Amino acid sequence: MQIPNDPIILLSYVNTQLRDNYSSFEEMCKSLCVSPNEIKNKLAALNYEYDSKLNKFI
Repeated sequence: MQIPNDPIILLSYVNTQLRDNYSSFEEMCKSLCVSPNEIKNKLAALNYEYDSKLNKFI
């Protein structure tokens, strides 16, 4: 699965996937065969980090 490259679009995509399809970030990454660190690093550049209690990047 190809994930969006643009960090803003990636943020929207990931949070939508987490809200609609996955109960955790780890589950989403495994299912989509993507690197958790790659996503976290791209979103950290925008000052977003994953909140496991809310199951989204904030």
